[in-house]
Amino acid sequence: MNGASREALAAARESLDALTDNTSVDAAKLAEELAAVTALLQREVSLRRVLTDPSQAGEARAELAGRLLRGQVGGETVDLISGMVRSRWSQSRDLVDSVEELANIADLTAAQRSGDLDDVEDELFRFGRIVASDKELRAALTNRSASTAAKGQLLRSLLGGKARPATERLVTRLVTQPRGRSLEEGLESLSKLAADRRERMVAVVTSAVPLSDRQKQRLGAALAKIYGRPMHLNLDVDPTVLGGIAVRVGDEVINGTISERLEEATRRMAG
Repeated sequence: MNGASREALAAARESLDALTDNTSVDAAKLAEELAAVTALLQREVSLRRVLTDPSQAGEARAELAGRLLRGQVGGETVDLISGMVRSRWSQSRDLVDSVEELANIADLTAAQRSGDLDDVEDELFRFGRIVASDKELRAALTNRSASTAAKGQLLRSLLGGKARPATERLVTRLVTQPRGRSLEEGLESLSKLAADRRERMVAVVTSAVPLSDRQKQRLGAALAKIYGRPMHLNLDVDPTVLGGIAVRVGDEVINGTISERLEEATRRMAG
């Protein structure tokens, strides 16, 4: 997003946080309604263009949004969307992306309230690993010719009763409304949002064998010291690394595996 849209999204996130600080607000219901607005704006291109038209006054855009949504969604959702369309957006698609992000944050807030946020983070990571290792499953979930109902049914069979409700809702929205993103990109974005809810960074740790609790605590503390922020560890076991660990934080990779050192030694010998 360009500057105007980034500022508008930051303001919208602050409004959402202020709203959900009130525990009487049903965050899961708010997420559902924001997701419905996302689908509406994605479907109605002309509407989102009108709601982001810089030649129209922000208050006029807000009044239009209120008239369209009032009675269809709750007052909190109407207020959030009205506030968003008062802002200036660099392009109309940024508004849709931002409403979708608020929906995801609201669902993660609901998980945080129920004490499930850590589990949701882990389930999103594990689901991504399962999809990455099963080509047929990935093909079924990303098949453009498959109906939304069929994909939803498949996800219910995979996640229903086995994952936290927020995880199932987040993954189902991502799969049934991909909006041009790859499944992997969407899952990574959700993981980052989940980490942000606890003001933590995400480190993907690959090791040959599972780490002990003591090893995980020491690694988490070391990474937090390096990056200056609390760190959530997504743990992946891969026997092909032979020994040691590989850590990826964002685009940065810290590789201390035996296989990497062997590859480096082989490259030097060949040189």
